[in-house]
Amino acid sequence: MEERYLELIKIINEADYNYHTLDKPTITDQEYDSYLRELYNIEEAHPEIIRSDSPSHRAGGQVLDEFKKITHSIPMLSLSNVFNEEEIRQFDERIRKEGIDPKYVAELKIDGLSVSLNYKSGKLVSAATRGDGIVGEDITNNVKTIKTVPLTIKKPIDIEVRGEIYISKKMFESINADREKKGLDLFQNCRNLAAGSIRQLDSSIAASRKLDCWIYHLPNPEDYGIKTHFEALEFMKDLGFKVNPNNKLVNNVDELLEFIKEKGEKRDSLPYDIDGIVIKLNNLNEQKIMGFTAKYPRWATAYKFPAKEVLTKLEDIIFTVGRTGQITPNAVLSPVLVAGSTIRRATLHNEDYVKEKDLKIGDIVSIRKAGDVIPEVVERILERRTGTEKDFVMIENCPICGSRLVKKEGQVDYYCMNPMCDKRNIESLIHFVDRHAMNITGLGERIIEDFYNMGFIRNITDIYYLKKHAEDLVELEGFGNKSVNNLLEAIEKSKTNSLEKLIFAIGIEQVGEKTARVLARKFETMDNFMNASIDVLTNIQDIGGIIAQSIVDYFSKEENIKLIDELKSIGVNMIYTGEKIEEKEEFNDKTFVITGTLTNYSRDEAKRIIESYGGKVSDSVSKKTNVVIVGDNPGSKYDKAQKLGITIWNDEQVNDIFDKYK
Repeated sequence: MEERYLELIKIINEADYNYHTLDKPTITDQEYDSYLRELYNIEEAHPEIIRSDSPSHRAGGQVLDEFKKITHSIPMLSLSNVFNEEEIRQFDERIRKEGIDPKYVAELKIDGLSVSLNYKSGKLVSAATRGDGIVGEDITNNVKTIKTVPLTIKKPIDIEVRGEIYISKKMFESINADREKKGLDLFQNCRNLAAGSIRQLDSSIAASRKLDCWIYHLPNPEDYGIKTHFEALEFMKDLGFKVNPNNKLVNNVDELLEFIKEKGEKRDSLPYDIDGIVIKLNNLNEQKIMGFTAKYPRWATAYKFPAKEVLTKLEDIIFTVGRTGQITPNAVLSPVLVAGSTIRRATLHNEDYVKEKDLKIGDIVSIRKAGDVIPEVVERILERRTGTEKDFVMIENCPICGSRLVKKEGQVDYYCMNPMCDKRNIESLIHFVDRHAMNITGLGERIIEDFYNMGFIRNITDIYYLKKHAEDLVELEGFGNKSVNNLLEAIEKSKTNSLEKLIFAIGIEQVGEKTARVLARKFETMDNFMNASIDVLTNIQDIGGIIAQSIVDYFSKEENIKLIDELKSIGVNMIYTGEKIEEKEEFNDKTFVITGTLTNYSRDEAKRIIESYGGKVSDSVSKKTNVVIVGDNPGSKYDKAQKLGITIWNDEQVNDIFDKYK
């Protein structure tokens, strides 16, 4: 543990130097935050090992020798970070424990370079970087080139204000386009360009890059008779400083979360980069009550937007067995926060996928959530390889039963063909009871595995005979009469599901939830479906030759026919009872995408209506999309639809068209 602690100090100090002093970051913000959190956790658990050179004692980077030094009259502290709703609410609770009913000022967190501006008798006399929080660099000449920084303010007073120097996205793109023409290296992002520009010894370079500056903090507001932070913002605005119009006073944590959600959805449309929301307790007396740590004010924090793509280490590749016997390689990752949740695993799909991405165990890889839901390995970061990485090797035997794996003709996947493989059977059962399949609540993955090992459930039909073991179940830890009764009721209720649920649940290879619904609507009964020929199946929209062959193969096996017959005898419904398709011209054979919030319909309701009229609903916009339905606060899908010239229905049009067929 102490060895890791020393390693973290070295990593973070080096990152601080590269980022703050050289303006050349070597790791991502997400990686830095992860290392810093790990360091804090170690120091909290083991205060006896805290070193004086720990990054937890510092606020910024080193001061460059080329610049004169300016000592801040009041230290320029950093802010602590929070990353999700739970941590925001914890921050709020800590304040409430002090007897405070807090109001907050929420501000956009500009991704730039912090600056302190000093005025004497209303005239700008100096400007300094944060530096190490105590001493900064004198960048006065460069700051004077920023047109939004007033050289003379509206009152002849002495004052220090603090803000963020940044560069607009448009200017960033223009500068990089010019550098590309000249064959020069491109700047990585707006923050690096702004920081590099302001820390030039030649002020003409800073002037040429048209930097900008938002002012957001008055270090000594009481000296001017000010009682709240929001008043301080208005005071600075009245003096002639550029204060962000998006700042908002919120009355409670729920309003704060609404503001964060709103700005998070609109951040891409802003003309400048933001990477989060700064949260400050509004009342200055309440700020004094909360006080400071060695590095942070306790009355403020910064919410960091979830990274769309983050870096982490590929620790290992392990193999799992699915319900069809399919073998899937899976990435074991160093835990990392992606879009609000901690990711430790990600599917790597198959051998070809791993080889195409050239993944090795030990690689630093980028991770994102595909469709904002499923963790996905995007790529390996080649320049981060050290030579200690290990090549990926596909296994030859089932990791559970040891059977020799088989690669089916024309497919990329390997399979365990042993029908008695325990893992295959357990996964098949887990799939059958899933909420998207037969939806039997109370039979989670762990319980299925326990019941399998105890012999209560060894196959699908055993689920419906579980009531025979009711007395034994009541005796199990975590169970009781009520929970057992609820479970048995859920099992009984599942018998009434519409046919599409059963088709999906029995686990025909290649037949997913959407395909099952198409098939159930088409054939209406299980008998019709079972007897369908390949020719009939392939003539159905979205059912290709591979899916059709898989269905025919499934029903050619005696054990599968026997399963259906047993489920019939148990009383499981074999008829489609869902909504019939009433093909309508506006919907039939068209693909829809929904973005934003509709006034009269939830997304699920709109989807159900579209499908009932013969349309399809997709999650992403492409050239194959026919219509994009746009509600309030639409995302990037709306922008993409406009670029592609796709038909757009607004909220009013949706209501009119849906109402027409009611």
